[in-house]
Amino acid sequence: MVEFALVLPILLLLLVGIFDFGRIYFTYLEMEMVTQESVRKGGLGESDEEIRAYAQEHFNAGEASQLEVSIRYEGGTPMPGKKVTVTLEYPESFMNVLGNASIPFTLSTDSTIRIE
Repeated sequence: MVEFALVLPILLLLLVGIFDFGRIYFTYLEMEMVTQESVRKGGLGESDEEIRAYAQEHFNAGEASQLEVSIRYEGGTPMPGKKVTVTLEYPESFMNVLGNASIPFTLSTDSTIRIE
């Protein structure tokens, strides 16, 4: 009984960590998908506002208002034949059950495509 009482908190922390890692990985995969679809809109010549709106509308894995969307054009201006890069950043924290002792970090994804 004593050994179980000593090991139980470690096992529970490990189990919660596994589930929390899965949640973060799901958020990252969602961001990857949204990034690829957003940059595709940029490649088709849509405006920056439309790209940002699309990314925020289709991000369902967290608080869309915290999602930062950056758009960069090769050469500084959108022109056919040049490249556009869309970068999404989202603040996240690992082990939320620890409260203030959780580990904050930023998830970031980017994708590049040629403008048609």
